[in-house]
Amino acid sequence: MLRVATVNVNGIRAAFRRGMGEWLDVRKPDVLLLQEVRASDEILADHLAPDGWHLAHEAGHAKGRAGVAIASRLPMSAVRIGLGTGVTGDAGRWVEADLEVPSDGDGPARTLTVVSAYLHSGTVGTPSMDEKYAFLAHVTDRLAALVASGGLVVVAGDLNIAHREVDIKNWKGNLAKAGFLPQERAYLDRWFDELGWRDLGRQLGGPGPGPFTWWSWRGKAFDNDAGWRIDYQLASPPLAELAGSATVDRAATYDARFSDHAPLVVEYDL
Repeated sequence: MLRVATVNVNGIRAAFRRGMGEWLDVRKPDVLLLQEVRASDEILADHLAPDGWHLAHEAGHAKGRAGVAIASRLPMSAVRIGLGTGVTGDAGRWVEADLEVPSDGDGPARTLTVVSAYLHSGTVGTPSMDEKYAFLAHVTDRLAALVASGGLVVVAGDLNIAHREVDIKNWKGNLAKAGFLPQERAYLDRWFDELGWRDLGRQLGGPGPGPFTWWSWRGKAFDNDAGWRIDYQLASPPLAELAGSATVDRAATYDARFSDHAPLVVEYDL
């Protein structure tokens, strides 16, 4: 089994101070997809490279902002950063890598393409929403190309969009707010209904409500489970057939969290 975890760490240095290293020791993912790294290549390597991780990283343009990374126990045969020309600012980040999965028998190794992606939340009525929609259009184009390849692909990360009412505790109060706008959710409809991507958090996590992956640091949101499901692992159809389980590693208590997001962990029979 290959264990793939995705998590918005809300700053890699802060996450390690709060206990992320202990979680890694217990969970032992084979592939770790990180968002909001908020660090340089050197700082990321200081935290992960000594333990033998292969790394690929796209830092945010602004210091201390965004940033996505892939950490893999498997070797990377190729790395692709970003989504090409026309993508500007920190509305979103994207890094993908081809990993070589050893064969169980005499056959050749298989290639697994993994993506760590981040979309910012945006604010209604400001240019940030136009930037978010522009980035979503680039993501849609790339998703179409990846799924057309027919390969084993997982696209994971913090998309800052809750897809359905069961994906957000207070959906009625957020109908006109970024993260739950009909225009945003329509992109996910297209990815699933037209392109064929599988939402493993929902497919394997039950009908909902939840399990949520993000809760505000403020108030009693975590204690009351007033959260959002905005962290995803999207699998191409061939890979989705090999997915066995999906688990949200929700911390036992507010104080035990190493981020305001919980990791989403999926196991694949590879």
